Amino acid sequence: MTATEHILFLTGRLAHDSLVRELEQLPAPGFTWQVHDLGLKVAALMTVSMIRRRLTDTFGADRIILPGLCSGDIQALSRELGLPVERGPKDLKDLPEFFGGETRTTDLSRYRVRIFAEIVDAPFLDLAQLLARAQRYRQDGADVIDLGCLPEQPFPHLEASIQALQAEGFQVSVDSLSETELLRAGEAGADYLLSLKESTLWIADQVAGTPVLIPEQPGDLPSLYRAIEALQARGRDFLADPILDPIHFGFTASIVRYHELRQRYPDIPVLCGTGNVTELTDADTTGMTALLMGMASELAVDAILTTEVSPHARTAVREADLARRMLFAAREDGNLPRRYSNGLMAHRDRKPFAHDNAGIKAMAAAVRDPNFRIQVNQDGIHVYNRDGLYCATDPFVLYPQLGVEQDGGHAFYLGVELGRAQIAWQLGKRYLQDNELTWGVVTEAPAIPDETAEYRAVATTSRKYRKTP
Repeated sequence: MTATEHILFLTGRLAHDSLVRELEQLPAPGFTWQVHDLGLKVAALMTVSMIRRRLTDTFGADRIILPGLCSGDIQALSRELGLPVERGPKDLKDLPEFFGGETRTTDLSRYRVRIFAEIVDAPFLDLAQLLARAQRYRQDGADVIDLGCLPEQPFPHLEASIQALQAEGFQVSVDSLSETELLRAGEAGADYLLSLKESTLWIADQVAGTPVLIPEQPGDLPSLYRAIEALQARGRDFLADPILDPIHFGFTASIVRYHELRQRYPDIPVLCGTGNVTELTDADTTGMTALLMGMASELAVDAILTTEVSPHARTAVREADLARRMLFAAREDGNLPRRYSNGLMAHRDRKPFAHDNAGIKAMAAAVRDPNFRIQVNQDGIHVYNRDGLYCATDPFVLYPQLGVEQDGGHAFYLGVELGRAQIAWQLGKRYLQDNELTWGVVTEAPAIPDETAEYRAVATTSRKYRKTP
């Protein structure tokens, strides 16, 4: 975009003045602009075919921006007009972000923190099961696979497990309270040993694996300092972990220990285990992970150890992977960790409701066919077609008014859509008819495929949501 670019914005009568106000408030946009009312009332009902019929002058524009809900083949329109044509944001309030006023870098390829993903029940899994779990963790972002040993539980295939994982290209750590198991792991070629203390440093003298150092007793930082300095004197690589404790069992004090460790040793590699918080707190892990990774970013932590034991923590690796990338980008930019990704905002959206009641009423008044449209805003679920507009927060209140009792397929379709709409209204999520709700990194649900998908709720005449005559 050059400083002399002239942009033509196409809109409808209802949105015209609002669009002008939003454009006037853009700080130093770097382009000139003109807003053109295409002669229809509701911009959301605009289609490419309408534009072909009604746009007779491009007003010297270098680029044309359409309403975000405009349907049709805009690439074909661009070829016909000989100008770049694109859809703008779905909500006028998103214009500053659309033009870069508040946008952040989209490069999330870089990160500092490595992820150790622990297979906590490793002794109970055979080699095929271990490899399958490791492959999933690697796909979710893990850099190191940690084999968790269990007290009093034999692990006869420990050596074979290490070698099988390494043969598949994994780095492997072994986490055990047993000196014997740690020694076995080191002799088998484990890349990391979790964890050694001041009293067990002799293991590091016998194997090549990188030790993770912890205090001799919980909270005993002086013993950790002595272990660090002993390995520094030997020229050995290591990571240091003061141990993050659960909430109400030393959590705040343990954060202070990480800070004290970093103040004393600005350059040593540090590891932080997050499972004591994410696993042992009945709260969604996305927010906890973001906060813990923020702490890791401020303290320049080099690695985290995370687990997926509790069902509510089953996407912890994936969450940590996104969080470390977001936090790295924000730190590099000197910014707050906002507007880099919505992937950790699983249950709420930043701007869930794109339309006010007046806008919905205007769109409903413009409808001339029996197809139901569904929209959600702060006041509830709005369902409308040519026969009327209905609003409620409970789909059971809406259903008797829709007249679909004799059409099982249609009733099923509306039941699905109204159920989604109710969830979106209850949580504060963006609802787009004919699309699944999005839940960030915590689910594999498909993303909205393109900008035109959400417009189907307004523009299509598919029989699947036609009201029975």
